[in-house]
Amino acid sequence: MTAPTALTASSLPEIAARGEVATPQQPLDERRVGIVHFGVGGFHRAHQAMYLDRLMNAGRDLDWALCGVGLLPGDARMRDALDAQDSLYTLVTKAPDGTRDPRVIGSIARYLFAPDDPEAVLAQMTDPAVRIVSLTVTEGGYNYNPSTGEFQYETEAVAADLATRFDPADAQAAGLAGSDDGGANSAQQMGQPRTMFGYVVEALRRRREAGTAPFTVMSCDNVRGNGDLAKRMILAYAQRRDENGLHGDAPIADWIASEVAFPNCMVDRITPVTAESDIAMIASDYGIEDAWPVVSEDFVQWVLEDEFPAGRPAWEEVGVQMVEDVEPYELMKLRLLNCSHQAIAYFGLLLGQTYADEAAVDPHLAPFTRTLYMDREGTPTVPEVPGMDLDAYKDELMARFANTSVKDTLARLAAESSDRIPTWLVPVIRENLEAGRDVSASAAIVASWARYAEGTGENGEQWPVVDRLHDRVMAAAAKHDEDPLAFLRDEELFGDLVEHEAFTTPYLHALEVLRTDGARTLLKELTAAL
Repeated sequence: MTAPTALTASSLPEIAARGEVATPQQPLDERRVGIVHFGVGGFHRAHQAMYLDRLMNAGRDLDWALCGVGLLPGDARMRDALDAQDSLYTLVTKAPDGTRDPRVIGSIARYLFAPDDPEAVLAQMTDPAVRIVSLTVTEGGYNYNPSTGEFQYETEAVAADLATRFDPADAQAAGLAGSDDGGANSAQQMGQPRTMFGYVVEALRRRREAGTAPFTVMSCDNVRGNGDLAKRMILAYAQRRDENGLHGDAPIADWIASEVAFPNCMVDRITPVTAESDIAMIASDYGIEDAWPVVSEDFVQWVLEDEFPAGRPAWEEVGVQMVEDVEPYELMKLRLLNCSHQAIAYFGLLLGQTYADEAAVDPHLAPFTRTLYMDREGTPTVPEVPGMDLDAYKDELMARFANTSVKDTLARLAAESSDRIPTWLVPVIRENLEAGRDVSASAAIVASWARYAEGTGENGEQWPVVDRLHDRVMAAAAKHDEDPLAFLRDEELFGDLVEHEAFTTPYLHALEVLRTDGARTLLKELTAAL
């Protein structure tokens, strides 16, 4: 077999000549960065970057190319992959019938690993050509307590940013630079940002100082009111810096509140973690050597509030729904798709399954998810959605989950549950409790998470519980023998749910059955009357 071609800008003509994989039609050297994006993972590359690539292939908006930014140590791998490939990568979408659509995406013009050169990131963000800063930093990246909604100032990296002056001139004006102790006694040291909050606020401060219009901050994460949340958390961070005197006589929070736009949006495309088999498939089937391709389902949706004072790409021309109010769409997606993913994740793993497509056609888990959760508990909390048939949408969700071509793992869906369940499912539970509606299915989902967090399956198999609160949730789950409500007593995750008998009664029953007779028995019991 002929060796695959390494993916680079210079190899694109060779790849295009084969006619198997679509390649960028735009002249790559004519792209100009107009968007800085924090959190370049598989989803961003299958979604926002893909939409922008569509526009560029139509010969327009070359001045809206992306500059990706990575903050975490693990992001060094993305830097290495994209740097070696001139920021190009392969996206392969897979339809339920097995049809594939491969293409090389060319909308990312550069990638910066912030720890390498923080000032390069700030320089890019303060460039007047940059008019949008977008985010896919995950639910946990907004650094808030999901129970209280409050910003968590004590988080290590955030606390460090809140005690650091980022601008040498500003520090010198405040008398910290050049002092005998270098300002050490103030605990307000000069340095570089470590968090998204630090970069966004510092870049906005420098833009204001330079007389440059602010950029729009566009969150694309799976949280309700993602733009509103980003605004609240960024303002909380900025206000604390102002209070700490880190912006001298020119506080920034009020200016951000009045001058910076934070549109909400709903995003949707199931995008599994790239597997070694995906890399091998692209090499064998398409002759492309790609260190980090992306494979996703063929379905894609983006509903976005049209609030971009500094301008935006013509997204509406490539399928993005530009609307005045995104909330009905985001509630539909969060409460029907995302919560249903949690419904199949833990139960599926407890049943010994590996992939979402197995769980989605399971004879007991499928009706539990589609009827007991989606119809009876999720749907009553979703407002009327313009132009959407919810029954058809729910049927389509189950078909998407069952897509055998995508091979989305249940382990991925079960990861970071302490960010997901409180953000997605707990609001559904609260709304149903307030309305006097049944919450048995939701209680069973939470109980399945609690059982999963014990770390050992029904046949003695062990799995890694991937969660930012790993030690905490596993410690709570370890107390089930002595206190069956131990898992629910974490107020940060569940608020006062432990005090609501209408929830704890079905929860305790579900947990007991899961721990004694197993997931199959509980699902059979719950779906027996259907």
